[in-house]
Amino acid sequence: MHTSSHAIGIVTGIWLAANEEPGLLQILLNHILFLRYDFRYDISFTLKILAFDTSTEYCSAALFNDGEISQTETLAVRRHSELLLPMVQAILADADLKLGKIDGIAFGAGPGSFTGLRIACGVAQGLAFATGLPVIGISTLEAIAQQELHDNIVVAMDARMGEIYHAAFVREAGRWQVASKPALCRPQHAPGVSGSQWIGCGSGFDIYDNTLSERYGQQLAHIQYGCYPHAREIAVLAATRDISDFHADPSLAAPIYIRNKVALKESER
Repeated sequence: MHTSSHAIGIVTGIWLAANEEPGLLQILLNHILFLRYDFRYDISFTLKILAFDTSTEYCSAALFNDGEISQTETLAVRRHSELLLPMVQAILADADLKLGKIDGIAFGAGPGSFTGLRIACGVAQGLAFATGLPVIGISTLEAIAQQELHDNIVVAMDARMGEIYHAAFVREAGRWQVASKPALCRPQHAPGVSGSQWIGCGSGFDIYDNTLSERYGQQLAHIQYGCYPHAREIAVLAATRDISDFHADPSLAAPIYIRNKVALKESER
């Protein structure tokens, strides 16, 4: 990639996050100016993947280090831009690793908080452009499914405004296949699934458990409450992806919004 593309990408990545969180600009600049360029990527399971997620009120960072995973997490509320990079720096320091020595960067691409998705994507792009590392966005819905040991998972995340982000996954040969593609809907209109023995999880089930239980009836074997995306599952999912799934050009990485509107107009409420 030409130098001009690197410069444009770094500015784009920083702007995506700093546009909503101005305090991130100086923090990000302070860090990436001293990052080391040392690109390499090995598709074997001996991988080092840095991952982070800011899609909910929690902020988490994780490191997949040759099969071992470490994670740090905190309830950030609105302090994600302030906390994320120090968390990344700390988790790398604990592993005695420089950022340029890892194999790739993964972030929670969404759906989730619009501002949070922009922060994660912007930081991932900025760090990737500064180091030459490949980057990948991982679905937060799939990250929630990854927490479960069962093979049939219905995920519902609270999307506010009386709606949920919904998807269903089936695990085959160790990888998740999409049984119902990610969608935004009312809980009572959640897409149907085939068969039984499904596990429901995600904040949508925390809030709309009665509605979703009625929607799926006997198809649901169990509801797992209190599930939200973590960086550790994002790291694991990224480590199992093919090299072609990563973006060598970080500007191609993008949030997964699903909802196109941030808020309803008065007439639509």
